[in-house]
Amino acid sequence: MPHHTELIAVLAIGLTLAFFGGLMATRLRLPPLVGYLLAGLAIGPFTPGFVADARIAAQLSEIGVMLLMFGVGLHFSIGDLLAVRRIAVPGALLRIIAITLLSVGVSQLWGWTVGQGVILGLALSVASTVVLLRALEERGTLDTSNGKIAVGWLVVEDLVMVLALVMLPALAPLLGSTESGPLDLGALGVSLLLTLGKMTLFVAVMMIVGRRFIPWMLARVARLGSRELFTLAVLGTALGIAYAAGALFDVSFALGAFLAGVVASESKFSQQVAEDALPFQDAFAVLFFVSVGMLFNPAILLQAPLLVLATALIIIVAKTLVAFFTMRLLKASFATALTVAISLAQIGEFSFILATLGRDLNLLSAQGQNLILAGAIVSIILNPFLFRLIPVIEAWQHQRAPQEIPQDLPPVGVAQHAVLVGYGRVGRLIARTLQDEKISFVVIEEDERRVEELREANLPVVYGDAARTDVLSRAGLLDASVVIIATPDGPQSQLILEKVRRINPTVHVTARTHDEHTQKALQDLGASDVLYGEYELGLAMGHHVLAALRSSSGSVIKPATS
Repeated sequence: MPHHTELIAVLAIGLTLAFFGGLMATRLRLPPLVGYLLAGLAIGPFTPGFVADARIAAQLSEIGVMLLMFGVGLHFSIGDLLAVRRIAVPGALLRIIAITLLSVGVSQLWGWTVGQGVILGLALSVASTVVLLRALEERGTLDTSNGKIAVGWLVVEDLVMVLALVMLPALAPLLGSTESGPLDLGALGVSLLLTLGKMTLFVAVMMIVGRRFIPWMLARVARLGSRELFTLAVLGTALGIAYAAGALFDVSFALGAFLAGVVASESKFSQQVAEDALPFQDAFAVLFFVSVGMLFNPAILLQAPLLVLATALIIIVAKTLVAFFTMRLLKASFATALTVAISLAQIGEFSFILATLGRDLNLLSAQGQNLILAGAIVSIILNPFLFRLIPVIEAWQHQRAPQEIPQDLPPVGVAQHAVLVGYGRVGRLIARTLQDEKISFVVIEEDERRVEELREANLPVVYGDAARTDVLSRAGLLDASVVIIATPDGPQSQLILEKVRRINPTVHVTARTHDEHTQKALQDLGASDVLYGEYELGLAMGHHVLAALRSSSGSVIKPATS
């Protein structure tokens, strides 16, 4: 057996156990990440048997975070970030302050010091990058306005946590640490200004130099025709800039990778960049959950069950309510506020970093660190289930109060028309085709920015959730000839189809899907046509090839003979 195989052991055993754990969780109709967490617990120091190197696992998981944020940046633009600043910036700041104050108050009841409460509050106030992005991607909402607000909120939280990590060592004496010297306000001010200056300089370099160099570099590499070199260029860009952001500018790796993705998105090869990074994102993101499971000591569940429960309630209930009401104060719609608040109801990477720093500064006990880890485990496991409550809560809200509809929305009075659900990338193409053929149609859309865009184009649009009876009725479903479900969210498409069939059992329904399982489910629910993306693409390419062969003279390609 060769020496120095710690890295290989973490990758081999961690990914193998994660596969079996995820498979078992899926069979039990649980989120796969539950299996990944259990895999980490199995190879952690608190269970018998093989113990993986936690430091290596943490570094591998950090790579997953960087690649995920790079991928998110590829779907963002500077305009997208500026568009969500009105909600993301004040919303993130208010929630961090509120949760920190609440945690300090609750921890006082436990007999903790103010310093311990501050560390706990900061750790519980920030959401996990991996969990958030996974949740948004699985539901096809990453590119919606709700998804962009959630990611913008996350970026603001990351910036605040970077500042917190700089300030905590200097503020440690004031917070009750016995490991630090006297408080030096001058040194604190210098550190803060230096950090802000480095962050500003990094953003400036990326926006001025990176926006020109990275797209140019990717274009030059693409012209070489080597897929291998292009993949290396993508990984080098994501990881290299992320590392430079941390090493040279004291910016978090995740934030550095995000900005690298934002500037790379301006390349005409951004789609290929995303496809090359995707397999690495998935594999290393799984290792994030494995590394979290390794850190967890299940004994805390028996030693302090009430404290674990209180911590989980702060994360899941208090954070959600604070985010929801903050967004409502900022004039966000009920649906937007609910979706973003639930997506942020968990904790992750920065929480563990803050807990470790708190231990190093003697501001947090071992019990406090374990409570943060327990809260992370509970919130990560429950977050996917919270998303399933969104339609239930929205239905309750609809019964309690009228749907939020702009008063200037004209009633829909068309007949024998098409009802188009969703105005994303696919929906836009369908709408353009219907316009070219002069076919009457009505769009149902719950993204407020897209609704405004449709209104400005004088296109008929109904604002709301298409899984609601009143929204479908306002779109004239009873008089429609065809319904087109263009939303990418499989579960949502099934809910919409069920409501459509209850109202109009005979209308022709065409839906889209990304997988055969959802295709079968939609067909069973009564869809007339269900287009499976990859299958339809293959058919279309085959038709193009046949057309090219038939139009040729017959001398270019001939059937093979034996």
